[in-house]
Amino acid sequence: MPAYVSRPCTVFGDHKVTTEDIADDIRAHHPGHPRLGAILRVVRGCGVETRHFSRPIDAPTVSGPAGIEDRAGAAFADALSMAERAATAALRASGLAGEDIDAIVTAHCTGWALPNLDVGLMDRLALRPTARHLALTTLACAGGAQALIRAADMVAARPGSKVLVVAAEVISSVYNHNDTSIESMIYKALFGDSAAATIVTSTPMGPGIAIEDSLEYVLPDSLDRYRGRIAPDGFHFDSTKKALSAADDVLPTILDWLGPYRAEFAVVHPGSPRIIQDTAAALGLDAHAARHSTATLAAEGNLGGVSVFRVLERTHDEPPADDARGVAVAYGPGFTTAALRCRWRS
Repeated sequence: MPAYVSRPCTVFGDHKVTTEDIADDIRAHHPGHPRLGAILRVVRGCGVETRHFSRPIDAPTVSGPAGIEDRAGAAFADALSMAERAATAALRASGLAGEDIDAIVTAHCTGWALPNLDVGLMDRLALRPTARHLALTTLACAGGAQALIRAADMVAARPGSKVLVVAAEVISSVYNHNDTSIESMIYKALFGDSAAATIVTSTPMGPGIAIEDSLEYVLPDSLDRYRGRIAPDGFHFDSTKKALSAADDVLPTILDWLGPYRAEFAVVHPGSPRIIQDTAAALGLDAHAARHSTATLAAEGNLGGVSVFRVLERTHDEPPADDARGVAVAYGPGFTTAALRCRWRS
């Protein structure tokens, strides 16, 4: 039985930051860096033109000297606020109230809080106290796709239920000038802050994708490719050179899972230009088919677990033909992959 996903609603951090703003900030904080010229070139070439931060770039919890406690508190407060706005918009668009929701699945990893988004949103959205809730807190960029998988499992187990899915990430929380490698400088420019929400049901509530099958895969011996790190000065995001080939290393597994299935559209996590291009090409699709991922990366950056929702929202603006075959793919630290085989229902 397919699970139907309504049109996502995305909100962004309140402060638009250009790539030149970030280049200027790096130049100001690292004037003597021996590879400053190379850093500025790769920052300008990462595929992102603008992104949104939940706080100004010169805030203490972004490029300033704030420590872990202040950074964690600010990141979660901003994530919860954006999540509430996105969820409220998704409920309104579907003609639902909080009391109509049977379960909530959330994805969030930037910052630390206990309880997490799921419980915080239950109060703010007036969900029933008996609504089921599941918080995914360590999945990062794969979080949105895996939240959709968990929601599809829920509606399959309880047909007729309505599951609210919310992802929120404040990835500016890893913007830290104590990190001086080229990789960390790229991450300063790559990420943006946002939240998105959608409703997953066993009967369609409007146009959108119908999830028919899913794949979750952990690449063996890949723990070091992308990873988070917590230190007194804040959150950090690290990677190794092997991270550059991680998506290519899992694409054969995705193709084996798909078998003879041929995608006509794709929702690809905009992790980088290479990730978008290589994934689309492996699926037999061209740059035009991946345009929503490329546009998301350019205008809003890599949004972590929110990314697949934003790409899907853009897909609604130029929808595929009715019954078109699609694939959604997201990658996360670990190295993990979450993929959906779906159809477009208009």
